[in-house]
Amino acid sequence: MEEMLKIVNVNKVYKINKYENFQALHNITISFKSGELVSIVGESGSGKSTLMNLIGGLDSDFTGNIIVGEQDLSKLTDKELDRYRKDKVGFVFQSFNLISHLSILDNVTLALTLSNVSEKEKVERATSILKLVGLESQIKKKPTQLSGGQKQRVAIARALINNPDIIIADEPTGALDTSTTMQILKILKEIADSGKLVIMVTHSEKVASISSRVVEISDGRIVSDKQNTKYKKEKAKIFKENIEKKEEKSSKKPLKQNLSYLSAIKLSFHNMWASKTKNLLMAFGVAIGIGSLLLMLCFSSGITDYINNTMKSYSDPTIVTISKQSESISSIPLFDAEGTEIAKLKDGINKYLQENDYDYEVADEDLTPGFNIMTMLGPVSAYLEYDINNDGEITDDEKLNIFYLYTTPPYYSETNLVEGDMSTSSGGVMLTPAVYSFFGEETPIGKKIDFFVDINLPNYDQEIPINQVEITGIVDTSVMSGFPILYIDYDFFMSYYDNYSTPQPTTYYIQTPNETISNAINRYISTLEGYTGSIEESLANMFQSMASTIGTSLVILSIISLVVSAIMILVVMYMSVTERTKEIGVLKSIGARKKDIHRIFSSESFLVGLLSGICGLIVAGILLVIIYIVLINLVGIAPLSFKWYYVFIALGVSIVISILSGLYPASKAARLDPVESLRRE
Repeated sequence: MEEMLKIVNVNKVYKINKYENFQALHNITISFKSGELVSIVGESGSGKSTLMNLIGGLDSDFTGNIIVGEQDLSKLTDKELDRYRKDKVGFVFQSFNLISHLSILDNVTLALTLSNVSEKEKVERATSILKLVGLESQIKKKPTQLSGGQKQRVAIARALINNPDIIIADEPTGALDTSTTMQILKILKEIADSGKLVIMVTHSEKVASISSRVVEISDGRIVSDKQNTKYKKEKAKIFKENIEKKEEKSSKKPLKQNLSYLSAIKLSFHNMWASKTKNLLMAFGVAIGIGSLLLMLCFSSGITDYINNTMKSYSDPTIVTISKQSESISSIPLFDAEGTEIAKLKDGINKYLQENDYDYEVADEDLTPGFNIMTMLGPVSAYLEYDINNDGEITDDEKLNIFYLYTTPPYYSETNLVEGDMSTSSGGVMLTPAVYSFFGEETPIGKKIDFFVDINLPNYDQEIPINQVEITGIVDTSVMSGFPILYIDYDFFMSYYDNYSTPQPTTYYIQTPNETISNAINRYISTLEGYTGSIEESLANMFQSMASTIGTSLVILSIISLVVSAIMILVVMYMSVTERTKEIGVLKSIGARKKDIHRIFSSESFLVGLLSGICGLIVAGILLVIIYIVLINLVGIAPLSFKWYYVFIALGVSIVISILSGLYPASKAARLDPVESLRRE
């Protein structure tokens, strides 16, 4: 038998506090050969387990040399120690340390999962090993369904799955009865007979009696090292055809080091399913935040879409409106009377269209002037009078203040008409539906009103009466329909100024051949200082801005909810790390790297985020249907708009929040000390 393990002058010191240390091992020097079944005996606290942790690569903080084959553990990096534990060492624990929510098959194949071995190969190797320990019929059971002896045999199978050179068994029979103890010892003896080095830590004289060698430790020192003369090495029967020879292993292709994301997700799914109630409640909590975020997005986009669609349905997209921007509500910005300003503006538009390869040029005949003034707040006021009581006197109740004086835009058409006709050019006026409340039950169509305009501009200060003008139509102008607005033909209105100074236009309209040209001109106008679009457009922008502000505020509230959800995930994941400390220790004992542990817990965070996002979509969908039905029945409209990409926003936000929340718990899990983790009860 060749020398497999050599320990030279190994010392181990534990730091108790700033001023005090405890030396657990003193100059340990010993060697072991393949095929030996060694028992390490001694009182509690003598240093047995400490020595096993050093040999197993769980603890690398020591002085001296531990040489396995050609590797000196004192010189290995953390990654190299991970591979050493995965390839060279198998651990069998007194308390079994099986992961309760995994099946027997999954427990045995954990090390292969960490090495990305294919599912088919994992099942074949695990089935073969479990058959050797007599548990091939228990492969689908959970550890809670097995007896103590069966659990220990599963632990032995897990230790053997990667065909290690050294098996370290820490009190492997301490929790077993006499009959089961002998079964386990028989298996361990056969493992040693197959050519492996088996080292057992034990207090039992019966266990030591079947060993080929007994090493006694006291106070961190080796006090005796005896060969067992009664030990007779027998040729291995169970493992000679199923356990690969050491020479064959050395030529075997090394296992992959990294745990793949897919394998981590599969393992994480098993972990989450074991605590499905807790995870479902956590996901539902996050889903509320995700659902509220989706609702706010749907409301915001729905209101915006409603305003845009309504404005488009009441206007002609081929007509561009250009107005002067007002510096204050008390001023009326006018175009110059000579027309030089609009001519210069037209030249700028044509130059912009030419530079951007638009095959169109604005001509003079495409321009139409307009006069549009908000009254009551500026130097213009307007009101109408109608003798409702027909008593020859006008009372205050028979006067209606006009909110806006608007020369009829050329883009108004029959689609805007509620009642009457569009014949303002023949000497009539139109009003918005707000006028219905003024006339009561009577229809305003055909009634003749006295219309007064008081204009106080620099060039003139006049009250212009337009007596007995007929109401020819009621028009629905979308966002402005709730205000008392009077529409009058520009030429008809200006004809009343024959005896007065004629005011300059406040607005010009440009007729374009299509919406593409209109959009191009609007883009150019938006770059100019001092100009704006129509009042409808301004009001639409105002309402959109308000809707956007409200939507943003609601989204911020949703984000606060998501922050609370993120804290909840962090707390639950942190508690999960605490609850699964021993599981983490087991994973590290079979070679899991810090990156692998981090990846497993990060994958759980990912799955929580994915589940939360799906639940959030379901919650939002149910609420959207309920809100839609309520709004339709109460107000007749439901400004809700669900965009297809909201699905990805919901899932993305949920996953990102969950992963970020899980970073600290995952990092904490990865940094746990394997020795302390396995010691945790």
